[in-house]
Amino acid sequence: MKLQGQIVDIENKRIYKGEVTFENGKILSIQEKEHQVNHYIIPGFVDAHIHIESSMLVPSEFARLAIKHGTVATVSDPHEIANVLGVKGVEFMIENGKEVPFKFNFGAPSCVPATNFESAGAVIDSNGIKLLLENPDIKYLAEMMNYPGVLFDDEEVIKKIAWAKHYNKPVDGHAPGLRGEEVSKYINAGISTDHECFTYEEALDKLQKGMKILIREGSAAKNFEALIDLLPEHFENMMFCSDDKHPDDLILGHINQLCARAVAKDMDIFKVLQVACANPVHHYNLDVGLLKVGHDADFLVVEDLKHFKTLQTYISGELVFNAGESLIKQVSFENLNNFNCDKKEVLDFRVESSAKQIRVIKALEGQLVTNEIIGEAKIENGNLVSNTEKDILKMTVVNRYKNQKPAIAFIKNFGLKEGAIASSVGHDSHNIIAVGVSDEAICKAVNLIIENKGGICAISNPDNHRNEEKIVQLPVAGIMSDRDGTTIGKQYAELDKMAKQLGSALHAPYMALSFMALLVIPSLKLSDKGLFNGKEFKFTSLEFN
Repeated sequence: MKLQGQIVDIENKRIYKGEVTFENGKILSIQEKEHQVNHYIIPGFVDAHIHIESSMLVPSEFARLAIKHGTVATVSDPHEIANVLGVKGVEFMIENGKEVPFKFNFGAPSCVPATNFESAGAVIDSNGIKLLLENPDIKYLAEMMNYPGVLFDDEEVIKKIAWAKHYNKPVDGHAPGLRGEEVSKYINAGISTDHECFTYEEALDKLQKGMKILIREGSAAKNFEALIDLLPEHFENMMFCSDDKHPDDLILGHINQLCARAVAKDMDIFKVLQVACANPVHHYNLDVGLLKVGHDADFLVVEDLKHFKTLQTYISGELVFNAGESLIKQVSFENLNNFNCDKKEVLDFRVESSAKQIRVIKALEGQLVTNEIIGEAKIENGNLVSNTEKDILKMTVVNRYKNQKPAIAFIKNFGLKEGAIASSVGHDSHNIIAVGVSDEAICKAVNLIIENKGGICAISNPDNHRNEEKIVQLPVAGIMSDRDGTTIGKQYAELDKMAKQLGSALHAPYMALSFMALLVIPSLKLSDKGLFNGKEFKFTSLEFN
């Protein structure tokens, strides 16, 4: 097959009229040739770090949306499903991904459970990591979130990294805010990337020490503006990623959006495309073509080099997206899950206290990090309750793998004025997490998740005359849907709208909620075992004396 267009040669920094000939999935020739075609042919985009599960879609459904935006491959950490189902969950992701013509590249999840301070559904120790890394379908050791384990030479952590070195596979990092001698030790352990930088200075420090930095722009964490000015000088050691992308956002765009934003800042097109296309392929040794003779025929036809509107997407020579239509067919699969707790009572969320002040989690827009603040306690009948006037709301994490008393904390910036929102997407262990204006609302939202064995939901006040409730069911491991991406994207958008009608001013309240149990990101978070200080890596008290 032959395809004409303006050929974009990243390596040689050339754009010329030409013709690509490809057959049996490979590029046979690329020749300069005069023609009247104005569109551009470029390599496909690669998301250098993403948890597919956060799209709430199984891999095959994720692919059907991602190809519309020119994404041909992902570097995917199946950490979320692994925390629910262990190695069996990783195998599900690999096998489902193989059902479609898309290049998923999965890693071995390094932190299952993420910490010892929470209850997950599975454990993958260093022996499990060895078995995974033996598999040629596993391309790397996924983000080493347990950076204290690296710094303090934890035996299991060091063994996991050693197995990655043994199989000559890269090790991904996760070290938010780590600087100086500590980050040097982290890097020297063999960790090569970080996607958690949220300041220019932190990213520059890590780049200068030899780390590769991923510019992340997801549904919750947005670091593009903070880091993009590093690209012109450090483009050889940077990549684009989304980390976590909710379905409504994925419908709108993917890595193509970051390219458009970078070019709009007058950045060199070849540098931008090297970051978006080539660098992940080289770093992770991916079987993804880069528009060269002999490579896999993985490339895009785009309208221009400003907006990167995708007209066609080819993967291994197969036309998978054309003229607005995804040509990847839906596939069937088995719904795996792990949900073993009973419904709760309102009294389960009561906190007996006489404290005048409490520690409060302060959620930050567009960030996974939180602040710790001290707030005034509101007590009714001896029970610590939400204070909607001061936007200090009760929050809970409920163990979904066994019956256990809910853990309680308080949080600021969710802004709810009525009802509650809840989710079984709670990084990293995916217990149930909820926030609401009353114990009754929180209980009802939690029970709606339990009844459906997974999902995200919103409810108005139980005693309100509207008494409205909405849920997006997530029957696959309690974190993914078994439906198509467009349907889930629309359902999620409706739920997001309801959360905002209840008062939330956050851009992505459900994504933000899902990270309030992520203990490895400072400062203050909540696990099913209690309130956790992420800076000191230990539990702390709710009451402040």
